[in-house]
Amino acid sequence: MQYSDWNGTNQQWQLARVDGTDPTPTTPPPSGTSYTNPVVWQDFADGDIIRVGDAYYYSASTMHYSPGAPILRSYDLVHWEYAGHSVPSLDFGSNAYNLNGGRAYVKGIWASAFNYRKSNSTYYWIGCVEFNRTYVYTSTSVDGTWQKRSQINNCYYDAGLLVDDNDTMYVAYGNTNISVAQLSADGLSQVRSQQVFSTPSSVGTLEGSRFYKRNGYYYIWLTRPANGQYVLRSTSPFGPYEMRQVLLNMPGPISGGGVPHQGGLVQTQNGDWYYMAFVDAYPGGRVPALAPITWTGDGWPQVQTVNGGWGASYPAPNIPASSKTVQPMTGPDTFTGSGLGPRWEWNHNPDNTKWSTGSGLRLQTATVTNDLYAARNTLTHRIQGPTSTATIELDYSTMADGDRSGLAMLRDSSAWIGVKRDNGATRVTLVNGLTMDGNWNTTGTGTEAASAAVSGGRIWLRASADIRPGSGRQARFSYSTDGVTFTALGPAFTLNNAWQFFMGYRYAIFNYATRALGGAVTVRSFDMSTP
Repeated sequence: MQYSDWNGTNQQWQLARVDGTDPTPTTPPPSGTSYTNPVVWQDFADGDIIRVGDAYYYSASTMHYSPGAPILRSYDLVHWEYAGHSVPSLDFGSNAYNLNGGRAYVKGIWASAFNYRKSNSTYYWIGCVEFNRTYVYTSTSVDGTWQKRSQINNCYYDAGLLVDDNDTMYVAYGNTNISVAQLSADGLSQVRSQQVFSTPSSVGTLEGSRFYKRNGYYYIWLTRPANGQYVLRSTSPFGPYEMRQVLLNMPGPISGGGVPHQGGLVQTQNGDWYYMAFVDAYPGGRVPALAPITWTGDGWPQVQTVNGGWGASYPAPNIPASSKTVQPMTGPDTFTGSGLGPRWEWNHNPDNTKWSTGSGLRLQTATVTNDLYAARNTLTHRIQGPTSTATIELDYSTMADGDRSGLAMLRDSSAWIGVKRDNGATRVTLVNGLTMDGNWNTTGTGTEAASAAVSGGRIWLRASADIRPGSGRQARFSYSTDGVTFTALGPAFTLNNAWQFFMGYRYAIFNYATRALGGAVTVRSFDMSTP
């Protein structure tokens, strides 16, 4: 989902609901009877959704975050958990993804395809990078080891993957002009490709392909960014296709948010169909929303609406109860395992020699810089909406002179609370005014807005964020020296709700040097809580 031909017109806010109601948290939905949208109030855009047995999987885009292409898992389409990533490292032939000699903000993983092939019990992820090359990753388990298997030297832009009844694999892709590629028997190279559809000028742009087959018809599910959804249908994967409008300017389920669009379709064990779209909800990002789909007698999909719009709630899907449970997407992490769980993603690829887990998260400084946007090994976590609070317990006793470590609200306009060590003295500091331009180059490295002397080697840092859609939303920072009593520090930070950076705000843990490498901190715990 790219908005390249909007010419700067941010349509999502022109189409917002103005009913004045406050959004409600999504976890947990009312038990047994209904669910509320968004089903996940975290930033998971450009989704693809599949079912394998009794498990549902949702894959999303991540751009410059690593590992990339996160996978969520559910057994009821309503309660989700972090399950894994399809792209273990942004291994895309450029050091910019390592923040080394360049940077890759808003590059990397955009809308991509995710599917399962029964014949070889293998999951496939297929994604185009930087408009000119496509990578194929595979794994035999979602939360197992994923491997880069091939590079295809053309761009399957906004790809959707179909495994046909005869096991042939097809990819639908493109912007405005939609093409279909047939893959080789192993799914790792292209056999043929041809354009199958050209979007009428009256519709404008169509992209975000998903590819399905139902009752002998091939369907390509397409979005008109960021306020419409269309579907193509043919009796052959290569067309000719006819087009129908699925939705346009449909009121969304989140007050102040955009029109549900893009995403994909999934069929339950009982034969029902659902549409998982996403809703533009900046400053928090783009969040998944679920609605039932019905089919007309002549085989076209329709969204079930509530009072003409996408429902804020619907009856719970009729899915057989599973004995399996999902882990909450909020809560604590004490970093006692042998690695990081799938809730975590680094800002660009990390230097893996400079961090470890086991007894807390140990972050050695990995970069000498005065620019957080250039610092390696900044670890990020999605923000739970509509409001949430992140708290870290930071052991700063082995910081070196010139080091900076703390907790940021990270996006193209950022602020942080953290510890500065200079000339042997430590201060807790609030820094704001970290900014980027439209090409994602740093234009401001931040200004100290408040500080206080601290000692003792241990501090708790906190950021509380309001990411309800709209302008003027704020984050507030505080600290504690005992983990119980928190003291506010500095002014509130107003969050940027423009869409151009695509990724929403994240909580981010950082440690970088301004003088020389050698210092380290240990994050004893992280917690994300909701009111």
